[in-house]
Amino acid sequence: MDDAHAPGTPLDRSDLADERFLSAAGIPRIDVVDSTGSTNADLLRFVAVEPAAWPDLSVLTAEYQTAARGRLDRRWEAPPLSSVSVSVVLRPVNADRRPLPTQSYSWLSLIAALALRETLVETAGLPAELKWPNDVLVRGRKIAGILAQLGPMADGSVPPVILGTGLNVTLGEKDLPVPTATSVLLEGARTTDRTALLKSYLSHFAVLYRSFCNADGDPTAGMAGGPSLHKRVEAAMVTLGKQVRAQLPGDHEIIGHATRLDDYGSLLVVDKDSHEHVVTAGDVVHLRPWNAPEGPGEGGYA
Repeated sequence: MDDAHAPGTPLDRSDLADERFLSAAGIPRIDVVDSTGSTNADLLRFVAVEPAAWPDLSVLTAEYQTAARGRLDRRWEAPPLSSVSVSVVLRPVNADRRPLPTQSYSWLSLIAALALRETLVETAGLPAELKWPNDVLVRGRKIAGILAQLGPMADGSVPPVILGTGLNVTLGEKDLPVPTATSVLLEGARTTDRTALLKSYLSHFAVLYRSFCNADGDPTAGMAGGPSLHKRVEAAMVTLGKQVRAQLPGDHEIIGHATRLDDYGSLLVVDKDSHEHVVTAGDVVHLRPWNAPEGPGEGGYA
């Protein structure tokens, strides 16, 4: 493992500000702060007050987040300089500057997850997979999460999306938020260089995002000379083909076979009576593997 960047090494701000990197990725600005509550919360405020100052693909990253947020307002805190905590302003338009349909926005967090998986595979050498709707796993443990939030609508224009990503990099066992989490360091990656991981993630994300926008937000269109976003996400998603239990608001649950994603990135689950249910990322509280109890004369769902 590369230990040149041991725990506690700050991001290389001059490297992140390199004009060749920013130009290649199409990033108009990247701000690095020492500490903040939440980069997503900050950007939601910034784009409301000064929208023109934060164009598409503007980036805010923090060395330390004191009030990081996940889906459903779940909160956690990691030691300073131990994670990649980054949020990006997205104003999705196609090549003709026409806004993408908002129903395509549900794919943006999946694009981020896919970009982070590519970074972990190529830069860190880790066998990363996706867990629907917004987690990245390594060997079954959560290494990163994604949070997409709609920004304010200004002058009747399409609201921006603030897309936040949190990657555990140099957390030790005692630092993990839950026992089922992990980090780049704990998985024995070839590097724990937070700057290299962040640059790789932003580069991968920019390519996928631009391709998606140029396809008018169509997840079935081929991307960057290869398979469609839909196929790429499904191929990397460990959730599919498994028995799952989807917990929904109001103590409702759906138990069945996770078969595929629909055109909006929702998960399709077939129950034991062969009914197909659409589970949306905005509705699901928890999604977990499910092993049906087996008693005399009983068995799991096929």
